[in-house]
This record gives sequence, structure tokens and C-alpha cells, in this order.
Amino acid sequence: MSHAKRRRVLGIIATDATFERVPHRGAEVWMGKCLHCNAHLTVALDGEPISRATIEHILPRTAGGTDALENLALACARCNQGKGSRHDANFHRDARVRDLVERLLQKRRDRWRAPGDPDSE
Repeated sequence: MSHAKRRRVLGIIATDATFERVPHRGAEVWMGKCLHCNAHLTVALDGEPISRATIEHILPRTAGGTDALENLALACARCNQGKGSRHDANFHRDARVRDLVERLLQKRRDRWRAPGDPDSE
């Protein structure tokens, strides 16, 4: 994973209240939850995923989504691949897809913590 992607992962972790620093197999890691299924995700302190954590664009870039932290979350590879780009083309035409995106954005807001909060390190 590139340095830029690892930095993005660390930014997501810093703003996602489900992630905490914990000991795991003899090392300190970040452990949190997939945005979709709540499966445990494990990420090294340098931002390199240990489990199959992937960056999720909640509002797809093709529908106007950005790389802003408010639009990014970590998801397990199974959920992210399952979502794939099937929603992207239908976003503006399908109310169910727009509702799904809004629910995920709300879930991200509910999990939000300001970077630098005592529990984020």
C-alpha cells in the first residue's frame, strides 16, 4: 500500500470511534469495525492493513464523492468488493441507493471523533 493510502487509512482511524489501540499477537495495532458489517478490522500502527481492511468511499467518486475524511471509512474487503461499483451508475436514479448512501454517511457521522481526542491514541 502506498504511503498516501496509509496516511488516508490513519486519518480514517483517527476519526472513527470504533478504532482503538490494542495489543494483538505481540504488537500494538489499531482495531475497529467495518462500516458495513461491523467485522473486526486490524491495522498496523503505520496504517498498513493486517486484516483485509479497505478504504470505502461512502458517496462514490463517480457520484460526486471526495477523499474528504467525512466521506471515507474502512470496510472489510468482502463488503467493499460486494458493493463494488454497482451503486455508482445508479446513484442519481435510484432512491434506494441514495438512502443506502445516506444511512452509511449517518453511520460515519455517528462514529466520528475529532482527531486528537484522548481515546484516539
